[in-house]
Amino acid sequence: MNHLVLGQTSRARLRRVHPRLVRVVERAIELTAQDFMVLEGVRTPSRQKWLYAQGRTRPGPRVTWTLNSRHFVNPATGYGHAVDLVPFPIDWSDLKKFDAISRAMFAAADDLGVTICWGADWDRDGRPRERGETDSPHFELVP
Repeated sequence: MNHLVLGQTSRARLRRVHPRLVRVVERAIELTAQDFMVLEGVRTPSRQKWLYAQGRTRPGPRVTWTLNSRHFVNPATGYGHAVDLVPFPIDWSDLKKFDAISRAMFAAADDLGVTICWGADWDRDGRPRERGETDSPHFELVP
């Protein structure tokens, strides 16, 4: 039986994230042997602009391709509709750990009847990272 739980920091980062997505994250940590943490939930437009500048006008690799984000609070629902999850301890280079998180997230979503999308498989064809789909931490609710 798995005994992984979300820590206080991860729980705090889930504030204002849509309750359906929060439940998926909570269920996923119960299902997986790969520990993970919530890196980011709700994001402000100013934070998105800062991230967008990285690799463009600020040093570092590009980490986002848009100024519009599902991490923003949606005015219609009052919640953000995306989370970024990373293996704990953080290891950006081991994609198998991100894949394990993804399997847990999709299993949890199936258990709860919630449809999600993964940033490493935007076209949802089951073949991650095939055409520049590189946002392995990102999960979002499908409208």
